[in-house]
Amino acid sequence: AAVREVNRLESVVEAVRAALNALAVAAPGWLVERTPPEWFDRYSARPEDTKFPSRWAARLSHAEQVGQDGMTLLRAVWSVDAPAWLRELPAVEFLRQMWVQEYQVSGGEVGWRKPKDCPPGRLRIRSAYDPDARNGAKRDRAWCGYKVHLTETCEPDAPHLITEVITTTAATADIQVTDQIHDALARRDLLPDVHLVDAGYIDAAHLVSARRDHGIELVGPASANTGWQAAAHNGYTIDDFTVDWDNRQVTCPNGRTSRQWQHDGRRSSGPVIRARFSPADCRPCPSRDQCTRGVTYMGREITLRHRDEHEALRTARQEQQTDPWKQRYGHRAGIEGTIS
Repeated sequence: AAVREVNRLESVVEAVRAALNALAVAAPGWLVERTPPEWFDRYSARPEDTKFPSRWAARLSHAEQVGQDGMTLLRAVWSVDAPAWLRELPAVEFLRQMWVQEYQVSGGEVGWRKPKDCPPGRLRIRSAYDPDARNGAKRDRAWCGYKVHLTETCEPDAPHLITEVITTTAATADIQVTDQIHDALARRDLLPDVHLVDAGYIDAAHLVSARRDHGIELVGPASANTGWQAAAHNGYTIDDFTVDWDNRQVTCPNGRTSRQWQHDGRRSSGPVIRARFSPADCRPCPSRDQCTRGVTYMGREITLRHRDEHEALRTARQEQQTDPWKQRYGHRAGIEGTIS
């Protein structure tokens, strides 16, 4: 976004200044009757042209004064004698949102929020003039603004054409856009048979939904198993266990079967199944150190996605280790270069 990066104090001062400027154009007579003379000194200049106090206590006092001024202005706009349409001015609505973000009212006093009480970065407003701009980060790059998601054809014997462009806030994760891209392509009858995607756009749920809802084969680097057993290269990962979906049992590499099967589990990625082995089986097992690090000698617990997602992810992880898969995925190379 074409916005200036400012700190919190500069941001609230500019929010008041922007609202006053908008009201001065829309309702100058109404505003002049309700504006204390000292507000001109506080808000006539841009905050970066103003010398704020250097001591923290003085800066906090200044922030709370600005908070009180902003609340006074908002109360005037929402008063019964104010024209209702003033509340619909974008700068006034932005001021209201900014005050929810930066201040809290307790006992009738407007107080500056502590950093831990502010909204998370994906929700925080960063500019008085572009309220949808958000902070984003990807690997070693950070920015304020938006993120653009591009879909491009990559047939080896035809021109490469961009078929879809979707813009989101910078804080929107790539994985949240996959279904949106497919729905947009479907509306325009531009769905591919095979969709080669970056690792950020693929997970077990999307492997299934792309095939089920749109008949698309989604191809991309599926996430690897991140358990310590996989990192150690000598432990028993979930892929070493055999799942009997019909009988709701899991068999370990040493032939023991799980004793519990619970459907009510949940992760951030969605609902899961938890299969637990008996401590009586796991405690004396000679391979225990390769399987679980539980210090209380509890049995191993396996967390499974539901059957279609589990099998889709397992197949994807196996296929992406093969040379034919790597050669096929290589067709995707270059899309970032096209835009750059």
